[in-house]
Amino acid sequence: MADTAQPTVTPPSPPPGGPPRRYVGRIALALGLVVTGVVLVVTIGVRNPDAPAASPPVQPALAIPEQRPQPGAEAPRAGLAAPVDRPQASDRAELDAWAARVADKTHVPARVLSAYGRAEMWMQRQKPTCHLSWATLAGIGRVENERGEFDLAAIGADGRVAKPVVGPPLDGSPGVPAVHDSDGGKLDGDKSWDHLIGPMQFLPSTWKKYQERANGDGGAPDPQNIDDAAFTAARFLCSGGDDLGTPAGWWRAILFYNQALAYGQDVFSAADAYAEASVAP
Repeated sequence: MADTAQPTVTPPSPPPGGPPRRYVGRIALALGLVVTGVVLVVTIGVRNPDAPAASPPVQPALAIPEQRPQPGAEAPRAGLAAPVDRPQASDRAELDAWAARVADKTHVPARVLSAYGRAEMWMQRQKPTCHLSWATLAGIGRVENERGEFDLAAIGADGRVAKPVVGPPLDGSPGVPAVHDSDGGKLDGDKSWDHLIGPMQFLPSTWKKYQERANGDGGAPDPQNIDDAAFTAARFLCSGGDDLGTPAGWWRAILFYNQALAYGQDVFSAADAYAEASVAP
């Protein structure tokens, strides 16, 4: 396994979706006959204005058909391309509109999609021959989300996860590689063993090599920020000079990210499904 490859762990079952919003009203109708005529009494139940508002419905995860292509046989589709990167204030509005449209079709949170879309936009400018698509980043995000048991919907408006995502120690336990500490515990809190960190699940050594701030504000890159994590993943995937628009190039890049064939096939399945959904009527 290369020193930058991401170890594989057993994915858990996805959490169930939340309940839909319900508004409850009741109408009681009473009829009484009296000497002078008929009295109609209507009682209508009204929602208490002081009661907390119900949470919006949670969309179920997109169904991902399992595909098991062999390395180099084919590449996943690219999907609805993110807006072209231009140094204009309107870019953010265009990106947000694109993310909202794709989120409605893929059930990936729009805030997360904007991070994947921004990374695609930046790589179009930095390495236009790489042809990395947001769908591939979304595929990686889904697989890492299932492995790491964290909720992408809990990412805030600032791009940070609700609580730091830190995987179990890579201490050589059964089924787990042994990766000794490489950052003095700065990123994962462990001075003995490394852990996978952030929503894109990087080794600290990989993060240190490819990290990049996504919004250009001069701040330090943060592995717990989805914008920085997606952009760093894009830089990692495009670092080998491969064309990810080709089957050979896509598979070389993915197996550089994680050398497990099953991991690459899971990412392929998710990326292709997201891409297909994004262009559906």
